[in-house]
Amino acid sequence: MTSQSPAIHAPGMTGTQSATPAASVDATSPARRVPLPRVWPVRASDIVALLVGNAVLIVLMWIRHGGLDQLSTSAGMVTAAGQLTALLGTYLVLVELLLMSRSPWADQAFGTDRITAAHRWIGFGATWLIVAHVVLTTVGWSMGDGSSVVAEAWTLLTAYPFVFWAAVALLMFVFLAASSIRAARRRMSYESWFSIHLYAYLAVALAFAHQLLVGRDFVDDPVARIYWMGLYMAVVALILVFRFGQPMALSLRHRLRVERVEREGPGVVSIYVTGRDLDRLPVRAGQWFQWRFLRRDGWWRAHPFSISAAPNGKFLRLTVKDLGDDSHRFQDLRVGTPVYIEGPYGIMTGARRTRQRVLLVAGGIGIAPLRALFAGLSAGPGDLTLVYRASRPEDVVFRDELDRIAAARGASVHYLVGRRGTPAMPDDPLAPEPLGRLVPDIADRDVYVCGPIPMMDRVEKTLRALGVPGGQVHLERFAF
Repeated sequence: MTSQSPAIHAPGMTGTQSATPAASVDATSPARRVPLPRVWPVRASDIVALLVGNAVLIVLMWIRHGGLDQLSTSAGMVTAAGQLTALLGTYLVLVELLLMSRSPWADQAFGTDRITAAHRWIGFGATWLIVAHVVLTTVGWSMGDGSSVVAEAWTLLTAYPFVFWAAVALLMFVFLAASSIRAARRRMSYESWFSIHLYAYLAVALAFAHQLLVGRDFVDDPVARIYWMGLYMAVVALILVFRFGQPMALSLRHRLRVERVEREGPGVVSIYVTGRDLDRLPVRAGQWFQWRFLRRDGWWRAHPFSISAAPNGKFLRLTVKDLGDDSHRFQDLRVGTPVYIEGPYGIMTGARRTRQRVLLVAGGIGIAPLRALFAGLSAGPGDLTLVYRASRPEDVVFRDELDRIAAARGASVHYLVGRRGTPAMPDDPLAPEPLGRLVPDIADRDVYVCGPIPMMDRVEKTLRALGVPGGQVHLERFAF
């Protein structure tokens, strides 16, 4: 039965597995078992403790080589504050690069949402500390020399090695921070934002040269010099391994190519990617990759998309909506286009599950990862429920597939279709009262949520109001 009513159940029907077409491989049968990504024996608290411990060690090393001896004069106090802000600001930049390395143990421990939040606030903190270093050092030295701040700044820029290039690096950091402010970020496509942030590597290289030749930790303390160089080398190694080495090895091993592109609805296409030995590619339903389609007009751009079909060892599928930015390029991908991937990433998977019964709440194109989970999660009859919110009937994607999966698995699908404020849907169907009525045992379920950020924010509030514990709520905003 199909209907555009605000809430309906899918009917039952029995299906059999078929290898052709590829779209039906996991639509009516359990997903084929493939290797699971490695589980790292590390917790978020372990990583936080390590990072905080290193920050404390940096301050102690500064004290060890005489940092406190400067506090006898006003000029020395200001200069000392400039040194500390430089050390801690530089350290936070290295933490930023650590987050950018996409290390799988950090991804597993924190997940996309927490890494995104940390990336934003640590970036702002690093920028402010580095700005404070420039101001405090210039003022402190001008006080000690008895010169004006402007004259001291000019002397520093022209007489000390790499200070000019450090100033260029500072401008880069300020620009990067400004581009991450929410108002600026909303006006920018993901591809533009991502490209701008690649300049962070250049800014760090320029700042490192300044620190190496001028910084007191490098000039006066061989222990600190070895320690800092070790930090830089460790971060660079993680970037080389996880941003370049692992994706290159993965792509070369599986030789991925576009098999076909299917239109799912207005402006929505599914891209089927096949390759060699995909039954040996570790991935979970609910995870996402950075996809790079190697064609002339965009091979350098990476795009974060979830897989929209449960892993089956035969193909990977991503589903993309044309949102008016670079996503329109996927509408006409050619069959045979080589594909380069990074990942998989994300923790919105069955590994986070804590309850037998599960609710999936999708909005718009956010159905993509939940479609994969709907087919891939282990569940008995009645354990799995999908609530799919869309403004218009034509915005509902995978309806036939969802109905077949629900029928084969004894699951339920509720299509909530319509614009709020219309006669057909006067109220928000995802508010506490209607959602609680629709899924009465919601507090005893794990809840996976994906969709537009405002919708996910509303659903989070609804779940809190309905008494769903935070540990049972799983979502990622795919903001990187």
